[in-house]
Amino acid sequence: MPIDQFLFQQQVLSWFSQHGRKHLPWQQDINPYKVWVSEIMLQQTQVNTVIPYFERFMQFFPSVQALADAPLDTVLHLWTGLGYYARARNLHKTAQIIVQNHEGLFPDNLAQMQALPGIGRSTAGAILAICHGRATPILDGNVKRLLCRVGCIEGWPGETQTLQRLWQLAERLMPNTNTAAYTQAMMDLGAMICTRSKPRCQICPLQSQCQAYLQAKTQQLPYPKPTKTLPVKTTHFILLNYQGKFLLQKRPPVGIWGGLWGFPEFGDEMELAQWCQQNYSCTIGEIVNLPSFRHSFSHFHLDIFPLLVEVKTCLASVQDKSIFWYEPNTSQLGMAAPVKRLLMQLSPT
Repeated sequence: MPIDQFLFQQQVLSWFSQHGRKHLPWQQDINPYKVWVSEIMLQQTQVNTVIPYFERFMQFFPSVQALADAPLDTVLHLWTGLGYYARARNLHKTAQIIVQNHEGLFPDNLAQMQALPGIGRSTAGAILAICHGRATPILDGNVKRLLCRVGCIEGWPGETQTLQRLWQLAERLMPNTNTAAYTQAMMDLGAMICTRSKPRCQICPLQSQCQAYLQAKTQQLPYPKPTKTLPVKTTHFILLNYQGKFLLQKRPPVGIWGGLWGFPEFGDEMELAQWCQQNYSCTIGEIVNLPSFRHSFSHFHLDIFPLLVEVKTCLASVQDKSIFWYEPNTSQLGMAAPVKRLLMQLSPT
């Protein structure tokens, strides 16, 4: 039985009017800036986790101009804990482009918006649909799952062919009116009803049209990402402690934890001692092995072995701007989560 486009839209909008989320922080005094920031934060992250980050972000950067003017370190500091830090770097870069090239206003054109760093088709579609009433569909994780089941689309949504089918279905079902409510409703249905495990099919407004439900395939769809064993890498964090301050090093702008501050990493103690002497005329004392732990990324596991190193003497001045003697709780720096965790353990106050 084919999906009735107009009945589908009516069912979605009717459900949203009664049960949809209408009081999220980014839904108040809606503007493209708020929608953009929320959409970027919600990538790979749950709503309840995002809310406090979003509210704090808006306090510091209430406008795209404020974000563009802010130091990247401040942006990364406020992002610490959300992960996927390229999102924060792209937010900052895009804000500057909007201010410099678009007079501080978001483009209202899909192609122009997709040309901005970090804004893909789904994010651009959400901004245009919610803020400008455009019939531009979205495909975030929740909506992909919902449409895989509604259309009984087999295959992993990350595959090109499957993704193309999902976009085709999303475009066909997208209404020309009430686009803001419909877009939010689709996200809410995926998050609240058509959940990954134990979907609440018995109260789903789309039950009568859901092809997966009618064919008893709800639990099978969407197909999971093909499994593979993640590789394991190791690194040694060197926590140089001099008079209560810890040496932090700014990482390269790209790659893992790009642009964040972290501990220097060395292969062995001799390499560490040579580096300290050559750079700061430091002499090191006691070295303590702290408990190792694992930090997992989407594509590999990282086993971290921290070494706490007491520095006996050291020149006070630091000429290299990528090096900083950090006194806990005194500066706002963007740090990788494991770095922040270790600093909190060593300086709980």
